[in-house]
Amino acid sequence: MLALGCDHGGFELMQEVKAHLEKRGFEFKDFGCYSTDSVDYPEYAKKVAHAVADGECELGILICGTGIGISIAANKVKGIRAALCADCFSAQATKEHNNANILAMGARTTGPGLALKIVDTFLDTPFSNDERHIRRINMIED
Repeated sequence: MLALGCDHGGFELMQEVKAHLEKRGFEFKDFGCYSTDSVDYPEYAKKVAHAVADGECELGILICGTGIGISIAANKVKGIRAALCADCFSAQATKEHNNANILAMGARTTGPGLALKIVDTFLDTPFSNDERHIRRINMIED
């Protein structure tokens, strides 16, 4: 199960992401927001981050205008490794090396075609389980 969240700046791109996830057969829980009316992104970042950290959802996807604010807010929750990605290489590397559990994207910086490829890369890339990466993640968590 995936946890999804966005602010008003990410709402339209999130609708495309949700349709794409449905086509791929992914189950998800939408934590909002639910329109383009102005909202505060930390509220939605925290809902998604807590759902992932508490084990309710396996991974999360967050979208705001730039992806910056929403990723910063999500990373305040213990156990969360939210990565802002604007390209497929970063999405692959953050899953392989950092075992990132939330993908953050910016709707005003990343077009929908690329965003869906980033989502696929993030979801389809496994963690490497290399000892050096586990050691580094543990250092982050301490």
